Amino acid sequence: MPASLEIPRRSEVISRHKERGGRVAAVFPIHYPRALFRAFNVLPVEVWGPPKIEARQGEKHLQSYTCSIVRNGLSFVISGGLNVADFIVVPHACDSLQGFGSILIDFIKPEKPVIPIYIPRGTRESDIEFFTEELKSVFTRLAEAGAGSPSDPELIQAIEREEEADKLLQEIFQKRTHLPFSDIEFYRLVRAREYLPGEEFIELARDAVDRAGDNPQSGIPIILSGIVPEPMEILNAIVRRGGVVVADDFACLGRRLYPAGKSEEPRRRMAESIILGPPDSTRGSPIGDRVRHLRKLVEESGARGVVFYNIKFCEPELFHLPILRKGLKDAGIPSVVVEADIGEELSRQVETSLETFMEVIK
Repeated sequence: MPASLEIPRRSEVISRHKERGGRVAAVFPIHYPRALFRAFNVLPVEVWGPPKIEARQGEKHLQSYTCSIVRNGLSFVISGGLNVADFIVVPHACDSLQGFGSILIDFIKPEKPVIPIYIPRGTRESDIEFFTEELKSVFTRLAEAGAGSPSDPELIQAIEREEEADKLLQEIFQKRTHLPFSDIEFYRLVRAREYLPGEEFIELARDAVDRAGDNPQSGIPIILSGIVPEPMEILNAIVRRGGVVVADDFACLGRRLYPAGKSEEPRRRMAESIILGPPDSTRGSPIGDRVRHLRKLVEESGARGVVFYNIKFCEPELFHLPILRKGLKDAGIPSVVVEADIGEELSRQVETSLETFMEVIK
């Protein structure tokens, strides 16, 4: 990144927060209420299967076909990598993560509280009501753990701060091709949302938005879809083949461009924001909604194709892929599927598939 746009490391942010008397929650993927934790002075720091971790310890407790986010994450817990955290939060994003939460609660039993979050698979009124009650339960768990008991006005203040950060994140995505950053620099910027306090991300985002120029970046425009852009070498591989990423459908990013909630009741407002977010396989969104969403991204961004960059054994994504690709094909939109494991180097097979695809769509 340019020198004036410095992004602090996770370890620096965690240390600074704890020095000020705050607590830290290690949060596994994918959807959770940032504002709720911040209202308790708990900093949520996301854990996406740390890439540089020996996964053998976790593999002792898991099936061989479990995705690397869970395998690496469990190994990280067992090896003491999360000792700095005061809470471990495990949203129910898929069966593997639900099993991971059960292993922690029933077998590994870390000394710090494990807080599961159950997210409904729909956008009905009943789903919002269910999730509202779930967030009330999380509130109670945090209060019982001695994190305090923020008032509703304090919750609203935290919510408004995170909504401002989310709004700026959306603006960054809208202006991404006009920003003076490479693809990998761009993703380092937006993924800072995974651990930076909302108020710090707001400052960083405003600085980035102010740098937008008049002329868009050149290259073969493509969309990336998947769970998380790891290993991030995929971004350099795209550039080497003349491509540029113009839109995003990653679960860790594009599918978390949340709208602001409308309710005056803070827990429901947080529930509305997440439940009414972009369609996502891990929330059980209808595949038709995801097809329409991807088609819209292609239309608005001018992308020539979609690259599905999947983590091996990710069942929610694999179940959607055949119909997603057919829906795109019916609209004349080419796509390709490549797979990788977090922590592994980008394979020659992925490089070859990507090279062939870029040749077809250029």
